[in-house]
This record gives sequence, C-alpha cells and structure tokens, in this order.
Amino acid sequence: MTAETVREVMSRKPFEPLRVVMSSGESYDILHPEWMFITGRALFLAIPDKNHPEGERWVFCSYLHIAHIELLPARPARKAG
Repeated sequence: MTAETVREVMSRKPFEPLRVVMSSGESYDILHPEWMFITGRALFLAIPDKNHPEGERWVFCSYLHIAHIELLPARPARKAG
C-alpha cells in the first residue's frame, strides 16, 4: 500500500466510507475523510472511542502493514427527531 493509493481512494466524490485492514487482522472503519491523515510514510487514523478522554484515539498505520482497503456499503441517512 502507498500514500498515493490511499489518496486515490480518499479523493472520490462523494467520499465513500471504507475499512482499513491491517496485516495483523485488525481493521478500522473510516466514515468521514477528516478521520484520516496521510503522510508519505504512514496513515494516521482518528478512531472514535467514547472511553478515551478526547472521544477519539489515534492509530498509526504503516503502509507496509496495510493489507488492503475495503469500501463499505453506504449507510442510510438518519431521520431527524
């Protein structure tokens, strides 16, 4: 996996939710593009975590250990109220 590949997936309009699957088997669902920060060497993910004081935790993903990226099915819009 490379930064360019991740940028390519993220640049789709509209953004498509995705799952980052690591070589360890761990996976992270990304439902918003602002949850991802791409650098030349690694991908940083902001993962919502209500048990964390800031409400999220950061995960460092080396491109070497990203097995693949899956697109997630679109989620239905929530009804207000």
